[in-house]
Amino acid sequence: MDNMNQYNALFSNATSNASVQKAAADVRNQANATQSKGTPSDQKLAYAKQAAEEFEAVFLAQMLGPMFDNLETDGMFGGGSSEKIYRSLLVQEYGKSIAKTGGIGISDAVQSEILKLQEVAQ
Repeated sequence: MDNMNQYNALFSNATSNASVQKAAADVRNQANATQSKGTPSDQKLAYAKQAAEEFEAVFLAQMLGPMFDNLETDGMFGGGSSEKIYRSLLVQEYGKSIAKTGGIGISDAVQSEILKLQEVAQ
């Protein structure tokens, strides 16, 4: 349960980003939705895995974001508000891609915590 508390603390401190707050709330809601008595079904295991993967994708996007903030853009055809929007979408997709291909291990920890919450609910 320690890892889940650390992730919740990290995301609750990131109050300036609404997408992070929404993703953290989604993970909490999905964790609550997957709680049931007995052994989790395959569908619930898949749902817990998906929730954990989405959580990791948002976390990775938040960690990757600062790497792209200070990149110089080409003068004539780059820059502006459109590039900022595109860049943020690109970073989100990078986070999803990294999480989908194995990530950095956060989704495994989150998934195990979701499954522990199901066991406690029995």
